[in-house]
Amino acid sequence: MSTIKRILVTGGAGFLGSHLCQRLVDAGHDVICLDNFFTSQKNNVAGLLTRPNFELIRHDITQPIWLDVDEIYNLACPAAPGHYQYNPIKTMKTSVLGAINVLGMAKRCGAKVLQASTSEVYGDPTEHPQTESYRGNVNCLGPRACYDEGKRAAETLFMDYQRMHKLRIRLVRIFNTYGPGMHPFDGRVVSNFIVQAITGKDITIFGNGEQTRSFCYRDDLIEGMIRMMNGPDDFVGPVNIGNPGEFTIRELADLVLKQTGSKSKLVTKPLPADDPVQRKPDIMLATAKLGWSPTVPLEDGLARTIEWFKTIDLGRYRPPTPNY
Repeated sequence: MSTIKRILVTGGAGFLGSHLCQRLVDAGHDVICLDNFFTSQKNNVAGLLTRPNFELIRHDITQPIWLDVDEIYNLACPAAPGHYQYNPIKTMKTSVLGAINVLGMAKRCGAKVLQASTSEVYGDPTEHPQTESYRGNVNCLGPRACYDEGKRAAETLFMDYQRMHKLRIRLVRIFNTYGPGMHPFDGRVVSNFIVQAITGKDITIFGNGEQTRSFCYRDDLIEGMIRMMNGPDDFVGPVNIGNPGEFTIRELADLVLKQTGSKSKLVTKPLPADDPVQRKPDIMLATAKLGWSPTVPLEDGLARTIEWFKTIDLGRYRPPTPNY
C-alpha cells in the first residue's frame, strides 16, 4: 500500500505553511498549497514550484473549493495583531468560514484535517502556565477578539464535526513561533526587533517590557504539527505546541541587540488593549501523547534567524498592511 498522501495546506505560502509544504514535499507527498497572499508572498514557495509533487493555487479559503485530498492542514489566517485587526471582519470570516469550508471538504473526501489554532484562545490568562483544560480569559468585545474568538469558534466547529460526522480531526494550539523565512514586516515581535536592530532603528517595546512570551523555533513547531497529524485517532487534542522557555519582551530585545551588535535604542510605547501579560505553554500532553518537545533554545534559534535576515533584501518584501 502506498504511503504517498495527497495533502492540502491552506495558508501554505505563509511563514509556517511554506516550511510545512517543504517538509511534506521532501517526504514525497503530493502537496497542494492554497493561499490568497494577503500576508504572504509567492517567493516563500518559489523553490517548490518546479517540484513535480507540488501545486500552488491562489484562492481565498472563505470561498468554497472542491479538491480531493487525504489530509488537510488548515493554517489560513493572518496571525499578527496589526494584520488581523486591519480587517477584523475578514479575519473572523477566515477563521469561521475557512473552517466550515475545509471541514466540508474533509467530510466529502473522508480526509483527516488539522486546525492550526493558537495560544490566543487563552486570552490574557489567569492560569500560568496554560494547560489545554484552561478555558481562557478572552474579551469577546475587544480589538483582538476577531482573532481570539475566531479561532475559538473554529475549534468549536472542528469538535462539532467530529461529534456529528465522526470526522478525523486534530487541534493544535500554536504559541509564538519564529525562525528563518519570517516576513520582515509580519508584525511579530521577533521580526520587528531584528529588522529594527539591523537597520539601526529604535527598538519599540510596548508597555514596560515585563510581559512574557515563550518562543518556539520554526522547525520544532512543524515537527510537532506533523506528529499530531500522524498520531493516533483517539487523540484529537487540543494540544499545546510551543516552547515552555519564558522570557520577558525586554530580555528578548536585549538578546537581539547582543547578537546583532546593534546600537539601536530601546523606546517604549503604550501597551495595546488586551495584550497578554504572560504566555507560557504547558507541554506535558504533547510530550506524553506525541513524544514531542522543542529542541532549539532561543539563543540558538535567534542566531539562525538573525543570520537569515542579514541575507535578504528588505526591498523585495511589501508590508501586508500599514499596521506592521
